[in-house]
Amino acid sequence: MSEDEAMVIVNHQATGDVCTLMMCLQDKGTVVRKMMWLMDHVFKYTNFGVVSLIHGDFFIRQGKAHREKQLVYLKDHLDKYYYSRDRKWIVLFPEGGFLRKRRETSQSFAKKNDLPYLTHVTLPRLGATQIILKTLGPQQENGILGTDGSPPGQSNKAKGLQWVIDVTVAYPNARPMDIQTWIFGYRDPTVTHVHYR
Repeated sequence: MSEDEAMVIVNHQATGDVCTLMMCLQDKGTVVRKMMWLMDHVFKYTNFGVVSLIHGDFFIRQGKAHREKQLVYLKDHLDKYYYSRDRKWIVLFPEGGFLRKRRETSQSFAKKNDLPYLTHVTLPRLGATQIILKTLGPQQENGILGTDGSPPGQSNKAKGLQWVIDVTVAYPNARPMDIQTWIFGYRDPTVTHVHYR
């Protein structure tokens, strides 16, 4: 599926999750080169922010005050850059932030809405996911999805997203690795589990 279009959803515990995901995808054909990332707007001001801006990734501002406007910006960004830059995979962290910062709010929301009480992940936020699926999902034309059944000689349009890949990163004893640990190696080596579905 590395040459198909896919949305990759990943749980988010610490800054090391991005490094872990990049390591896992490095040998998957052209995936890394053809990915678009959605990330919190504060990362725009980090050392890799300029690279991400040039690459065409999207920085999303969080919070109720910004939510609706950011979803409009996301749709515009996808329309403008996803296909024009030949992107195949889009990566997002639907939990909306790090586990340690979101767990309490997620558990409170779950209790009020009779949803599962989660301890190792948080409930996903759906706004960006829905915009991505609506914008990049397979489009129906005459009851047919994507390019299936296109008349001969017509230009092939993109089929749209063919896969949703759910990635769960799990650390022993629920102690996530942060980027400082990756850089300075001040923790003993550990096995990190990455589950794909």
